[in-house]
Amino acid sequence: MKERVKELRAAGRRGAQADPVEGESAVLAKLAEMPEPDRAIGERVHAIVRATAPGLLPRTWYGMPAYADANGNIVCHFQGAYKFKARYATIGFSDKARLDESDLWPVAFALNRMSPAVEARVAELVKRAVGSKP
Repeated sequence: MKERVKELRAAGRRGAQADPVEGESAVLAKLAEMPEPDRAIGERVHAIVRATAPGLLPRTWYGMPAYADANGNIVCHFQGAYKFKARYATIGFSDKARLDESDLWPVAFALNRMSPAVEARVAELVKRAVGSKP
């Protein structure tokens, strides 16, 4: 929560317009602080999101890397396993993501390690989240 308060204060000083360069720098700094293997997984997720959905703006959200639409709404975020001493890192999607499938669908996915298959699945989910066809 302390991280979120800092983010909100910084956003208030900046005004309504988020600086994409500042957001990118903040996300890269957070990734650099992470212990392995979270750092490596997070860096791959970041690269995939930036390549797959260049319209999403990187920023931090509760101290973790996140990606927002043009309106500032978080669409997806990465959380390292170390954050809550979990068994795995996660990529999560907000209600702004267009992942709807019938009446029930997952909004977070565990990431134990990155492989070509996992990278392809993350890219597919990000494309769907922003409304692009996979």
